[in-house]
This record gives sequence, structure tokens and C-alpha cells, in this order.
Amino acid sequence: MNQLNILLLGSGGRESALARKISESPRCAKLWIAPGNAGTGAYGTTVASLKPLDFDAIKAFVADNAIDMIVVGNEDPLVAGIYDYFENEPVLVVGPSRAAAALEGSKDFAKEFMARHAIPTAAYRTFSAETLREGQEFLSTLQAPYVLKADGLAAGKGVLIISDLKEAQDALAEMLGGQFGESSRKVVIEEFLSGIECSVFVLTDGNGGYRILPVAKDYKRIGEGDTGPNTGGMGAVSPVVFADREFMDKVEQRIILPTVNGLKQEGLTYRGFIFLGLINCDGEPKVIEYNVRMGDPETEVVMPRLASDLVDLLEGAARGDLGDIPAEHDPRPAATVIAVSGGYPGDYAKGYPIEFGADGDSIVFHAGTAFDADGRVVTAGGRVLAVTSFGDTLAQALEKSYATLKGIKFQDMNYRRDIGRDVLKLMGEI
Repeated sequence: MNQLNILLLGSGGRESALARKISESPRCAKLWIAPGNAGTGAYGTTVASLKPLDFDAIKAFVADNAIDMIVVGNEDPLVAGIYDYFENEPVLVVGPSRAAAALEGSKDFAKEFMARHAIPTAAYRTFSAETLREGQEFLSTLQAPYVLKADGLAAGKGVLIISDLKEAQDALAEMLGGQFGESSRKVVIEEFLSGIECSVFVLTDGNGGYRILPVAKDYKRIGEGDTGPNTGGMGAVSPVVFADREFMDKVEQRIILPTVNGLKQEGLTYRGFIFLGLINCDGEPKVIEYNVRMGDPETEVVMPRLASDLVDLLEGAARGDLGDIPAEHDPRPAATVIAVSGGYPGDYAKGYPIEFGADGDSIVFHAGTAFDADGRVVTAGGRVLAVTSFGDTLAQALEKSYATLKGIKFQDMNYRRDIGRDVLKLMGEI
């Protein structure tokens, strides 16, 4: 059994969950996480000075530490072309090429790709500053609410859903006027889809091979009852009751296969994770968005439920041959609840010491954490910790996560108390 030295790039809860799963593999000789956070040292060696977008520094680190495989956690290095940078180097990279990463880097590219391959999604049109008036007129032909998406990466803040037409028309002008910088140089306007969302994750080897990972549902709004502004995610549950065999068969035939095959047909090298943000419209799946990496906080429920060796899967994908490597799922439900800084997703303070209670059966993934000058673990971001638990039922998993959260304390700590409640209702558990 050959072992691999692995470098994982990223610093959030997603990377903590990936690091934990990688570290459990007997195939992992040594794991480095860069830049990591205050919790990633539990799974490997944290390299706080190494930045995911500094490709030259990463190349030197790879050579100095005999790295066999780079696993890219977040989207920025992928969209910037890290796969292409290392394509002729003696190291495997898990992720798509720069051209393929446009599935997330450009909403317009993604919509055109879906149109070319007859992948079901919302009707749309794309506008620029030069066609602002046409865009405002197009909005007037749609039914409220109105969905406006910055074409490029905007740190999760580039999607607006607005109920008032005049407000939507003004928002379009602001976006095209530079509200999100280069990211909103173009804006995609699309029809609003009504239904319930879920996240489907696929690992593909770029040659037609793929594995479907456990399905999850996340909760984006800051307030209970899905109120208030969007966040990076306040929690997640897995599995998802409405993503049953019939629904997932439709997803595989109508979305996954056309996506995987379409990438290959168009010569877009893709050896990594595909995140399908889907909506179930009366039993019919449609794509809301593509991401070219795992989601956060969904990774914190998906990775614990992956019963197979992650390193085997990552190496197979990166080498372009998943073969018969299994991706088995733990049947037990899992639930993740995120503890965030007070004020998030708006302005918030950092540097508050974190007091950890007993975690019981829960896994506490660090996200926005750091060490202060005295070596204490302190808050360092909006989303601070992700608490994940298994249960015999989803209700039990949620109960465990909330019990663990009660023992964690930091100033102005906030979390939603209704994660998974909608799924429990669908299951008839409440």
C-alpha cells in the first residue's frame, strides 16, 4: 500500500472536515493544511504562512516536503488556475482546470454550459453596463421575486433576491456600476424557482468516472425560519428525505451524466469535486448553481457520512481513473450547526477567547478560529465553529449538536436553533 504526502489548501470548516477524513486514511503518510486554523493541528501540520493563491510558494513547499497530492479546498485557487500551474509538475492536483473552473467563476458560462447540454435550470439572460436599460426592461417582464447574480466570484454575497420591481431595477444598476467590482461587470437575471433545495456532491475523474457522495441540505439565512440576509451557511443535515431514489435517478440522468460528459466533450479537464446546488420543483430537479469544490457547511456532514477511504477516491480522481473505488455512505443521519460571531454576516468583532465544554458524541470542526499571543483559541471569522453529530434519527443528531453547543462559549456567540426543522416536518418527526 503506497502512502501519500498530502497538502490541503484552505482554512475553514470545510477544510477541517476534509483534513479529519484524510488523516483517518492509512494511505495518508503525512498531511499539511495551509493556512489552516486553530483546530487543524489535530489532523496534521498547520502551515499558517502558506497562502493558497501563492502558487510559487506552494511549488517550493511541494518540492521541499515531497508532496504527492494537493487537495484544493476553496474555489479561489481553482478559478485562478492552480491545476494548470502544476499540470506538468510531478504532483497530483484534485480540482478542475482554470477553464473548467469557470463553472463557478462565471455564472454566465455555467448557464451557457447548461443550455448547450440541455441541463434543467432557470430561464435567464445576462446583461452588462452597456445593456442596463434592456436588463431593467427584462425585469419588468418577470414575476416577482427577482433573482440577480453577479457573474463572478463575490464571496457568497453576489446573489440578490428582491421582491419589489423598482428595487430590483435599482439593484441591477448598482451591481453593474461596480457594487461587487469585477465580479458584477456582468449580471445574470433569472427566473425565481420555487421549491426546496439540496446539495449534491460528485467526485469525477474527468474521463467519465464519477462517484456521488452523501446528499445534504444547508441553511443559508442568518435568522430562524429562513429570515434575514444570506450567510455562508448556518448548518446542514444529511441525508435529505426528499432526495429519494426516484429523485436521485433523475438527478443522475438529467444533470450529473450530462455535466460529466459535457465537460469531457468540450475538452475541459476536470478531476475533482462538483457541487450541484439543486432545487426540487415538485419532484423535478433543476440546477441553481455549480461550485467547483465541496460546499461549506455541507462538507461537515458529508465527510463524516462517507464510509470509504477518501484518499483512495481523491487519488483516483486526480489520476483520471476512479475505476471501481467505492464511495459508500454511513446510513446514520448527521447534523451540523454553525456557531457564528455576533453581527455576522455584517460587521463583527474578532479575537474573543473560546471556551470549549465537553463535546460528547459530537465532532467540533474549527472554521474561523486562530491562536492569540497567549496561545488561546480565539474567534477569527464570521463562522467560528461547526458542531456535527450522528444519531439514530435526524432529531437525535440535532439534539446532540445543540447539547454540545450549550457547552461552548464566546462573547456574542450566535447560532440558529431551527436547523433541520423543515426536514423533520417532512419526515413526520415533529
